[in-house]
Amino acid sequence: MAALGGATLGAAALGLTAGHATATTDGNSAAQPRPAADCVLTPEQTEGPYYLDLETVRKNVTEGKPGVPLTLRVKVIDTTTCSALPGTAVDVWHCDALGVYSGYVAGGSTPDTTFLRGVQLTDSTGVAEFTTVYPGWYVGRALHIHVKTHVGGTVTDGRYHGGHVSHTGQLYFPETYNSRIATLAPYRSNTATRTLNARDGIYRNGGSSTLLTLTQIGSDLGKGVIGTVVLGIDPDAVP
Repeated sequence: MAALGGATLGAAALGLTAGHATATTDGNSAAQPRPAADCVLTPEQTEGPYYLDLETVRKNVTEGKPGVPLTLRVKVIDTTTCSALPGTAVDVWHCDALGVYSGYVAGGSTPDTTFLRGVQLTDSTGVAEFTTVYPGWYVGRALHIHVKTHVGGTVTDGRYHGGHVSHTGQLYFPETYNSRIATLAPYRSNTATRTLNARDGIYRNGGSSTLLTLTQIGSDLGKGVIGTVVLGIDPDAVP
């Protein structure tokens, strides 16, 4: 599936604002949008050890955590029909700038924290949007965001209930951006050795299919970026 190009699309394919240019891998803006990828299943990847079944529905997951602002836009496509999937729950979680996950003692966190975790339902165009920060890194892993999609559930009292998981994967970042991010506060205080995408065994197993397309907001990277990606899923699948 990775050989088919995966399901990563540019901003135009997500139906985003025309004023946002698509960023090239060297961080510069490109005049033309990227071509749409074929409608194919996005490769699954490991859930990892830090998932929590909180199912909290919220757009802003930062909880005051410092870092470069990241607007994350995930579009979900039904590969059986090649159409957008509205009402799909997109569940994301990732570490902070120093490589710490909420909800776990390991890495200096505490069990009762919930930062950088949340669920959003896709809109009528199949897009779920989150306000978060660019993740940091920890030993042995490239920079990434974990993601699940859930279908068939409902939202009650701010929590997503029921349904089933239809996809489990991870999202990645272009190395040219990662290198620039690493020079900024608070990331430059992260003393862990940063693993490149090419040296991450999980990334090598289909990670290029979910490499985010990044658009810098203004001339100062510290002001934030927009990250877009498309996930091709079979909504009836139960991995």
